[in-house]
Amino acid sequence: MSTATTPRIPTTEMEVTSIRLERELKDRLKLLAGDQGYQALVREILWSYVHRHSGDSLTLSPADIQASFPATAHQAQRCALTGQPIQPQDPMLLGWTTDGKLVALSPSSL
Repeated sequence: MSTATTPRIPTTEMEVTSIRLERELKDRLKLLAGDQGYQALVREILWSYVHRHSGDSLTLSPADIQASFPATAHQAQRCALTGQPIQPQDPMLLGWTTDGKLVALSPSSL
């Protein structure tokens, strides 16, 4: 899934940006990132935010879903497979992806 959400370009082709972070936040990001590096994790988080708030589909395929279980939407969502809107109080599925993330799925998407 991360290949769909994070463009894979060499860091030499990226623009340098400065951001101020609290020391505790940076330390926690480093712990979460492990060998990936916290800057790559920050990029992944930012791309995820952009996709989620721009209505972009995450371009997953059913093969990316390991398991799913029924749920009810409490906020507006978009199906990670089809981009179909899921309205509050609608039935939905939560899909567990091969990279361990939970994503919203419409019941008819699998």
